[in-house]
Amino acid sequence: MFRFIQSFVADFTDLLFPSLCLGCKESLGANEPILCTACRINLPETRQHIEPYDQNLLNKFAGKVPVHFLASYLHFTKGGIVQNLIHSFKYKGQKEAAKELANWYGQQLKTDSKYLQGIDVLVGVPLHKSRFRKRGYNQADWIAEGLSDALEIPMRTDVLIRKTFKASQTHKNRLERWENVSTVFAVVKPEAIKDKSVIIVDDVLTTGATIEACAVELVKAGCKSVSVLTLAVADR
Repeated sequence: MFRFIQSFVADFTDLLFPSLCLGCKESLGANEPILCTACRINLPETRQHIEPYDQNLLNKFAGKVPVHFLASYLHFTKGGIVQNLIHSFKYKGQKEAAKELANWYGQQLKTDSKYLQGIDVLVGVPLHKSRFRKRGYNQADWIAEGLSDALEIPMRTDVLIRKTFKASQTHKNRLERWENVSTVFAVVKPEAIKDKSVIIVDDVLTTGATIEACAVELVKAGCKSVSVLTLAVADR
């Protein structure tokens, strides 16, 4: 009887406040987490993980820091479905969506990519503690957790820290972004990544300055190699 009441209440709540697709904002059906079937089918996938040596992406780091491989799940365009998704978990508290999306990507990587052999640990790009308190979570860590679950590669949230709070990167060019973050990060547990192959995880790759700053610190701390996975890459 109690289960029937629970089911009835859940159905009634869904009727009044239906779960909405984070892409098109239409009601989700049964077994449709975060995105409706149509939106999921139409996700603008890059497929970079099949051969993750896109020269346009690698040029972001060329001559600056060695990157073993680099791949992003989706193309990010202003006003598109991927922007809706990113904003939902970056600014609207939908952290579970970040994990779910990353898990989908992880399943693809596990099936299709040969470049994950020998990877030891995943590390999300950290937030400053003041930003973390305000948001309540770090979306990069939730992305890393989704990837970790799918790939069965451990993640660490205690290796890399953001020492100082800096202004938003949104309207800065590459040089300005690098100047804004070049001294921001620090490795606080070098023993956790020494002689290990590390993947840096983030939500969107734009100029690459933030990830580059993280990679520099990881390399200085003695990791064997640095790779990069992001949920999206800005097409610009």
